[in-house]
Amino acid sequence: MNASHAERISAGLGLIWLIVALGFVLVLAQGAALPESPAPGTESPLAARGTGTTAAPAEAAVQPVSQAVSLQEQKALAEFIAKRWRIAEEAAARFVSLAYRAGSAHSVDPVLILAVMAIESRYNPVAESGMGAKGLMQVIPRFHLEKLSDHGGEEKLLEPEVNIDVGAQILREYYRRLRDEELALQMYAGAFDEPTSQYANKVFAERARLEPIRQRARKQTAQSV
Repeated sequence: MNASHAERISAGLGLIWLIVALGFVLVLAQGAALPESPAPGTESPLAARGTGTTAAPAEAAVQPVSQAVSLQEQKALAEFIAKRWRIAEEAAARFVSLAYRAGSAHSVDPVLILAVMAIESRYNPVAESGMGAKGLMQVIPRFHLEKLSDHGGEEKLLEPEVNIDVGAQILREYYRRLRDEELALQMYAGAFDEPTSQYANKVFAERARLEPIRQRARKQTAQSV
């Protein structure tokens, strides 16, 4: 092999190694740009949405807000609910406050809780059904005795604070099991196999009425700060 031929081979090999090295750098750069996967075991709260689509992981759905913003949106929601459902504003304010407390405790959108109350009982705290469901969120006590034991038993179920808290726990439990907001609502209604998701769609429609009230109150409060 003469010197010039060897030099050509050496130069060719050098070019190949340069191409390989550049390719490796490119792969590393692309990998660094990929979004990180969510940490194993993390769970998504019931999202604050206005549609009945499957709930995708959305940890930001139930966002912490300042106390001033929270109180303002609660006031706005209570006024709207009182007018829409023709109940005393004091009662509406209490139900909204309890929904926010339960929502915070169990990572459930408080507006979803309020929407469930509207569909289940029309905000009647002493409502009872022929199936034995009771209170604002129409909880059937025999299915949730363990949760009720933490509040003093079944006899406490007609107390709004207990009823809303237990209802929120049930919603959260069903969502954790099914990972789908629509299915969780259908199970809550005892209509899991109903193909049209009629119950869930009613809840979503009611939440769609409430959500603009919340967002408007947030915007107004933010502008006044």
